[in-house]
Amino acid sequence: MLSCFGGAVLSGIMLAEPPVAPLSNGTSILLASLLWYLVFYCPLDLMYSSTAQPPLRLVLSIMKEVTRTWKVLGGVTQARKKYKDGLLVMIAIGCARGAGGGLISNFEQLVRGVWKPETNELLKMSYSTKVTLIGAVLFALQQTHYLPLHTHHLMLIYTTFTVVNKARMMLTGSATSPFAPIESVLHKTLFAGFSPYAALTAPSTNNVAKSVPAKSVPTKKRRQSPANGANKDLQTKDKSKKNT
Repeated sequence: MLSCFGGAVLSGIMLAEPPVAPLSNGTSILLASLLWYLVFYCPLDLMYSSTAQPPLRLVLSIMKEVTRTWKVLGGVTQARKKYKDGLLVMIAIGCARGAGGGLISNFEQLVRGVWKPETNELLKMSYSTKVTLIGAVLFALQQTHYLPLHTHHLMLIYTTFTVVNKARMMLTGSATSPFAPIESVLHKTLFAGFSPYAALTAPSTNNVAKSVPAKSVPTKKRRQSPANGANKDLQTKDKSKKNT
């Protein structure tokens, strides 16, 4: 249920609404439960093997992208009812509504007894989260009249982009994000520039050795051990005896 209704649950928590409200629809609960059973416990694994075929999988992925558009727009309009000028709130709720299944995955793992904090979507965004965030920004700007477009026109443009790009990735088998070149340019321009100031890190041992001048250490006279002194006395006695 957290995977199927993660967006509605997460947006409800963020807007101080009952997070169990999505579970009040009995038809959706029965449908999600039936699909879960067929995917994992269908005899001979027929459900999963049939949906894994490329043509049917492509159709299901396209349907998912169309649903994503409605979810993002629904989250933005839901936030606009409470915060008319809250642009950041609209973006956050729209992104949570569209990509809630991935954003709530850490809590879902914790419920199952598997804790993997390195898979946090906010730290390392997947393609679906990135495209959902972009859609939330566009729809929030359109709802606040900063983007001079009608809602249905923006929905058509955004849905076409997501569907075409998802189909391209599936047909070519490429996992590279279309935003990779833009991200690389932005990273090099905004976050990887040359700084004339020294980094606030501990200097290396070589730099410390070069910067600190070597101090002259006074040499101490070696103390003679008793054995060495006795040997010298014997040698002088032998020499004196020979001379005599």
